Amino acid sequence: MNVFSIIRALLIGLSAVSSALIPLVANAEEGNKAPSQLTSPIFVLNSLDATISMIDPKTWTETKRIPTGKEPHHLYLTPDNKSFIVANAFGDSLTFIDPKTGDIQRTVRNILDPYHLRFSPDMKWFVTAANRLNHVDIYRWDGKDLTLAKRIPTSKTPSHLWIDSKSTVVYASMQDSNELVAIDLATQTIKWRTPTGATPADVFLLADDKTLLVGLTGADSVQVFDVSGSAPKVIKHIKTGNGAHAFRAFGDKRHVLASNRVANTISKIDTQTLEVVGSFPGPGGPDDMEVSADGKLLLVASRWIKKLTVVDIATQKIIKQIPVGRSPHGVWTLDHAPR
Repeated sequence: MNVFSIIRALLIGLSAVSSALIPLVANAEEGNKAPSQLTSPIFVLNSLDATISMIDPKTWTETKRIPTGKEPHHLYLTPDNKSFIVANAFGDSLTFIDPKTGDIQRTVRNILDPYHLRFSPDMKWFVTAANRLNHVDIYRWDGKDLTLAKRIPTSKTPSHLWIDSKSTVVYASMQDSNELVAIDLATQTIKWRTPTGATPADVFLLADDKTLLVGLTGADSVQVFDVSGSAPKVIKHIKTGNGAHAFRAFGDKRHVLASNRVANTISKIDTQTLEVVGSFPGPGGPDDMEVSADGKLLLVASRWIKKLTVVDIATQKIIKQIPVGRSPHGVWTLDHAPR
């Protein structure tokens, strides 16, 4: 979300956040060590501090604060696994970072308003969503450098992106115009647009390249579209919780997690039945998430309370919280579960 949307959502969820803090303290101190085999650092993007917190998973302490451009919100691993790219929305830049050491490798400037980002599966295209400038940019990627191929004007506040497995279509949510847009990568033009529920945020395309999930942050559900035909069709609403926002694959090729920013919960969705089959705590306005490679830990950016929350997946309990910077948004580690 952009700054104004963050403030609006904060006011909406303030009462829910405060009520969640009471049981939080006891739960967070249940264990000093999280039962996982994580070895690579965990990175948390502090969107209002223009920094990244690097956390050692052995000691669960912050070991480094990495500077970035203004408003780092999302990140993505490069195809060669040697860098992760941080999109600095207000900084109009991309920061390339070593995923093992946290060292800054280089900064690419003059990338206008890169709020969200994604590589196409064929690794030929790199796409960004300009959240405040209302366009989607398509770049050619040669393995090292980016060249702008097309800037596509969109509706208000393009938020999150997904690209199908065949690298033919980009799906983009339009947060402030309540729309979903499909962009044809071959022609680099808008293929179709369709209305959504209130304040669409993250999008998640299932492995069938047919079923698309849209988190409705202005509502209490995930909207499900069939995008296989010439025109998209709404096939279901999955009730998750107020402020349905971000998705993360659970790692078992069947389930996906959805964070509910206002409800302070995380829903586990069965992608075969399109039903909620489980729930995890997500205090402080849960935003982006990560699942450890061994499937034992759920890492959550608690947006409003400046913490990384660690949840034991087996017990569904909070076992650790680590202080980070202001408005933590993206969270990622190289030791993550399969996508």
